[in-house]
Amino acid sequence: MNGMNDNGFEGKILDAAAMRAERDRLHAEGKTLVFTNGCFDILHAGHVTYLQFARAQGDALCIGLNSDASVRRNKGPTRPVVSEENRAKLLACLRFVDYVVVFDEDEPKDLVARILPDVLVKGRDWAHYVSGREVVEANGGRVVLADLVPGLSTSAIVAKILATAGK
Repeated sequence: MNGMNDNGFEGKILDAAAMRAERDRLHAEGKTLVFTNGCFDILHAGHVTYLQFARAQGDALCIGLNSDASVRRNKGPTRPVVSEENRAKLLACLRFVDYVVVFDEDEPKDLVARILPDVLVKGRDWAHYVSGREVVEANGGRVVLADLVPGLSTSAIVAKILATAGK
C-alpha cells in the first residue's frame, strides 16, 4: 500500500513505520494524534459522522484500515465488497482524514502499540473492548467512545442490496 501515493494521496497512505515517524514529527510540533480503526467497507454517512467526530479529538487523524484478509476473517467470505486499495483511497480523499495505515491482524492492538497515538476513538458499540486501550492509557493517552448514527451500517446496506437484488 505504501506505493499508492498518486492522485492527491501523497503522504496519506502509509505503512506502520512511516506512520510512527509521522507521529513523532507531530509530537515534536506539540500536536495530538488521534487513531481509530475499522473496515470502512461501503463508505456511508455514518462513517463520515464518526470520522469527523474522531478528527475533532486532536490535530491529526490516522485510520487503521483492516486489510481484505482481515475483513474476511471478521465479517465472512463475502466481504469486503470494496478492496483495501480502494477503501484506503476513499478514506484518504476525506479532508478530515490525515493518514491511512492498512493492517492485516484481526484487531489493531499491535499497530496501536507501534504508532502510540494520543487519543484512541472507537464506536460506543465497542465500549466492552477497545483494542489498544491499555497501551494508549499506559502512555498517558485517552480513549474516547463515539456515538453511532442509528440505522447506518455497512452490514445493513449489504442486507438491503441482497434483499432487493431479485426484485
